[in-house]
Amino acid sequence: MSTNTTNVTTHVDTDVIIIGAGPVGLLLGCRLAQLGITTRILESRTTPTTHSRAIGIHPPSLECFAALGVAETMVQRGVTIQEGVAFANTRRLGSLSFKHCPEPFTFILTLPQYQTEEILTQTLTRLAPDALQTGATLTTLELLDEGVQVGFVSQGEMGVLRARFVVGCDGKQSTVRRLMKIGFRGRAYPDTYVMGDFADSTQLGSSAGIYLTDEGLIESFPLPGGVRRWVVKTRTYVPDVTVTDLSSRVHTRIAEVLPEETNTMLSAFGVQHYLADSFAKGRVFLAGDAAHVLSPIGGQGMNLGWLDAWALATTIQASLSSPRMRVRLTERYALERRQAARTAAFRAEMNMRLGRATRFAPLKYALVTTMLRTPLSRLFARLFTMRYL
Repeated sequence: MSTNTTNVTTHVDTDVIIIGAGPVGLLLGCRLAQLGITTRILESRTTPTTHSRAIGIHPPSLECFAALGVAETMVQRGVTIQEGVAFANTRRLGSLSFKHCPEPFTFILTLPQYQTEEILTQTLTRLAPDALQTGATLTTLELLDEGVQVGFVSQGEMGVLRARFVVGCDGKQSTVRRLMKIGFRGRAYPDTYVMGDFADSTQLGSSAGIYLTDEGLIESFPLPGGVRRWVVKTRTYVPDVTVTDLSSRVHTRIAEVLPEETNTMLSAFGVQHYLADSFAKGRVFLAGDAAHVLSPIGGQGMNLGWLDAWALATTIQASLSSPRMRVRLTERYALERRQAARTAAFRAEMNMRLGRATRFAPLKYALVTTMLRTPLSRLFARLFTMRYL
């Protein structure tokens, strides 16, 4: 494996090579194709995954999807959440409404990640039919005078491609980041959770439920098909969580009975925060989880990656149009998106802290009530929907 620089003029096969065809890589590929920038996406998987933790799509992301012409399709397939209802155990504290957020997306959309990826893949196929190559595993990156050379393996055969730019959208264990020797610093939080999907037996309708209980946070989100996702804070990691274990925690804390026989997804997870030392090195960029990993509480991670991708597409377009500005544009992307990631990580940590069990629960409940019943609620609604990132 190599990251050496070779001082030769580069013949390029495509403008941009994207490593990873998850939600971030697919959105970036679609946007670049829409801008008329030639793109190849290399994805090591050969089949899509149907298990997904990410479900929330925030208004700034929906604005990107609208520009791609797919927001309407996504809204038709998903559930629009126009408010989050907060409880102290089972006592209602109030609600946070998104109706005063900038139109037209005055809601958070829930849609399983595999369906979002399906829509993006179809869009990419329409815009750039030959862009996506599955079963292709990155092996080398070589910096050239005017581009980057990528080595990969596909179906047992070695392949080589050259491009003006390479983007790592290949997740937390990013091979691109490792080959470029970019540091990835962070830590694990002590917080752990279990989650599962069940038929919706609540009276919440299309609202989200946020339960601040004496034993820790419970979140509840509606999904398409009359399903509701439950996320439950645990004292320690539960490696072999069962349906009965999750449902009993919910019943003990808030007296809600989950129909166990309807369970379709079950998982336990811990929480981490990692940030790449830089989001760009030469002509190689990072976006999404390859650049940052956040607490999922608050649902910012995937959306932050999409905003990275959208900003990066603009950066690449400008760099191709004005090559002399490339270094400055690259530095701007790296600095601005890294700062956005730091801001999002701070918000995620605050959300997580709010959900922890504490001896000062009455004070916390009073604070939340005040936030929901004052003019500040409009500001918090915008912050919760990822405005200003």
